[in-house]
Amino acid sequence: MITAGALSLSSLMTLSLAQAAIGPPEKEDLKFGFIKLTDMAPLAIAYEKGYFEDEGLFVQVEAQANWKVLLDRVIDGQLDGAHMLAGQPLGATIGYGTQAHIITAFSMDLNGNGITVSNDIWERMKPHIPKDADGRPVHPIKADYLKPVVDEFKAQGKPFNMGMVFPVSTHNYELRYWLAAGGIHPGFYAPHKGDISGQLSADALLSVTPPPQMPATLEAGTIHGYCVGEPWNQQAVFKGIGVPIITDYEIWKDNPEKVFGVSKAWADANPNTHLRVVKAMIRAAKWLDANDNGNRPEAVEILSRPEYVGADYEVIANSMTGTFEYEKGDIREVPDFNVFFRHNATYPYYSDAIWYLTQMRRWGQIEDAKPDSWFMDIAKKVYRPDIYAQAAQSLIEEGKMEASEFPDFGTEDGYRAPQTHFIDGITYDGHSPNDYLKKFGIGLKGDDKI
Repeated sequence: MITAGALSLSSLMTLSLAQAAIGPPEKEDLKFGFIKLTDMAPLAIAYEKGYFEDEGLFVQVEAQANWKVLLDRVIDGQLDGAHMLAGQPLGATIGYGTQAHIITAFSMDLNGNGITVSNDIWERMKPHIPKDADGRPVHPIKADYLKPVVDEFKAQGKPFNMGMVFPVSTHNYELRYWLAAGGIHPGFYAPHKGDISGQLSADALLSVTPPPQMPATLEAGTIHGYCVGEPWNQQAVFKGIGVPIITDYEIWKDNPEKVFGVSKAWADANPNTHLRVVKAMIRAAKWLDANDNGNRPEAVEILSRPEYVGADYEVIANSMTGTFEYEKGDIREVPDFNVFFRHNATYPYYSDAIWYLTQMRRWGQIEDAKPDSWFMDIAKKVYRPDIYAQAAQSLIEEGKMEASEFPDFGTEDGYRAPQTHFIDGITYDGHSPNDYLKKFGIGLKGDDKI
């Protein structure tokens, strides 16, 4: 029997209506996990707007304590699926940390993160930052302007500590990318030597802090800055304890952030259910971006409820409605700070997966050199645009979506065009991961090994 997973994208599009029809769900009662961040929004909206019910699914959504607990509960079946860090299915599948085959057929959003520093660090950085005609800092603010501060800490024998949310999180890789682009070494991992601190040879010491605890940890002085998703950068502004200095949109424009992950075993046992879940979430993502973000105020109200993100409406709205506040009162337009549907945000591109794998290799989480074919094989094992395409085609046939709202599945190969919008000006082409790694001055490449 030919499975949907074995079909090419083009052959999916040639299926007859009868063949493409999605059967009844194998499992109707489902529980999905999430972490209290605004980018869990597609789950909340699919639930609140009845899109899950339209697919014959009865869903519970439940906040989880942290990313490790969330992943473990998906692996052991306590959760049917979850809002995940984009690196989690990849890390688990290659055996970094917990070993399990996790897949994703749905990318939940683009962008949505920021880097915040304490008020004290900000005051030390400001003399190095160029100003515009109005006296405001010129953005993007590069790590070059933090380097003198880090060098001062080193000269005094003091550690410069920063927080990120998980070793395979987008936040870890974005923070490392930004620091390294400014000449600040963020440290290596050496799991084969039993060192999973990620702090070998580091100028800035990065460690894990759960997202909701970031502001309090910064206020306590335990860390000097952090990279996290919203609303926890804006929370620092509202509390007057820190200054968000850059968004991930400025580090890598339209970067993929979270995915919806399920175990491969669950997907194999529940193919119709999985397709129906993806359909519901595609509709939710479209609703979130519709009418030039016209639905965002309602989305913010939903997310502010305690069962979802549980932060104040004003804090969530600060970034969710197209603006971002840096230093107190310095509010700037960032219409694409949160993107849920436009720019093909929901499509699981192989090249997105490969970027994360390059960063795992760059910082030692993948300890040995790998050929380009390995990166591509892992991406195709974990990211499943074939499943996404079948769900999208069903929505098109039902008249709920237009073909123009999706990539051309007949020609799409799963690779974005080479991307140039990185803070260091380096171009990324997912077809050539090893050539990409060679472009960096800081980080492992070729046969390098810790």
